[in-house]
Amino acid sequence: MDSKYTVDYQDGIIRIELMGRLDANNAPALQDELKQMAGKPVSKMLFFAKDLEYVSSAGLRALIFAKQKIGVDANAFLIGAQEAVLNVIKMSGLDNFLEIQDKE
Repeated sequence: MDSKYTVDYQDGIIRIELMGRLDANNAPALQDELKQMAGKPVSKMLFFAKDLEYVSSAGLRALIFAKQKIGVDANAFLIGAQEAVLNVIKMSGLDNFLEIQDKE
């Protein structure tokens, strides 16, 4: 599977769909795209991860950046993540600010 992502902003909601791998190859580009959301009102950040197979420390940094710099007051959700990705999220403690959901 190709590693890619999409970012969409509408009505205060940022929808981020993650596919393949979120690692040092594409996490910086995701972070750069998220920087463009700075200053916009954000009430929710939705990370759709059903097609995400792997997340590295660089990918975790991109998620942390999104929450701390873009959606500091927003509710953040990780939706549909596979077990391997969930394990990394939980081991890193990111489940403290990401609400885990099985599906949308």
